[in-house]
Amino acid sequence: MKIGLIAGSGQLPLEFAKTAHTIGDEVCIFAIKSSTDREIESFGKTFWFSFGEAQKLVDTIKGEGIENLVMLGKIEHSSLIFHFYKLDKRAREFLSKLKDKRAKSVLQGVIEELEREGFKFIDPTPYLGSLLAPEGLITDIQPEKQTLEDIHFGMMIAKEVADLDIGQTVVVKNKVVIAVEGVEGTDRCILRARELTDDGAVVCKAARKNQDMRYDVPVVGIKTLDSIRKLRGKALAVEAGKTYILDRERFIKKAKDLGITVMGVKVE
Repeated sequence: MKIGLIAGSGQLPLEFAKTAHTIGDEVCIFAIKSSTDREIESFGKTFWFSFGEAQKLVDTIKGEGIENLVMLGKIEHSSLIFHFYKLDKRAREFLSKLKDKRAKSVLQGVIEELEREGFKFIDPTPYLGSLLAPEGLITDIQPEKQTLEDIHFGMMIAKEVADLDIGQTVVVKNKVVIAVEGVEGTDRCILRARELTDDGAVVCKAARKNQDMRYDVPVVGIKTLDSIRKLRGKALAVEAGKTYILDRERFIKKAKDLGITVMGVKVE
């Protein structure tokens, strides 16, 4: 199968491209300059775009004869909102038609816009299923009673916040919400919490209630653990089956070395 990969920053597009390449799919990559990891060129024909070149992207995908698309990796939400002047005419017109500029509205709108052009967005989960967080302890560090209570409290709050499309992450301690992720992203949310509490906080990350696995699925990795270390946090809880863990073996080893409990939680 020939697949077009619209790749933002981070490791997730790399993992998809690597897996698809390994199983014999032809991957054509549409990457963002100064954002997408250049290693991705190893796994397929790659076209580079400046941020906001929407018409050029559409024309290039059509020129390659691609029908099936995947969109993975981080594209800074703040760039879309605060750097409107960098967008081409088509991108500006697209954003102006949206009912609001929340991440879900923007990303779902992108998919619908491209589907009107005849493209089909496929679920990347079959290529990335091995990265999904399982339910239960992911490290063997048993949480204390208070930490476990904070995990369940925090995951409930994170789910509500995610469903409102504010962010995916909250930091809690003693059943008090210390910080909520907004447009700044997960790591800066965690570091902001460091200014508001001492050690022992819990970081919780959840998907939307009806998460579309084609876009904006929660992701954690080594960088997340580094931020929790700076927070002097005790635990990281993620939604089981709906959160990708990057570089899992190294991630688990680092979490153990840092004494951070990591748990996958099913959220009803």
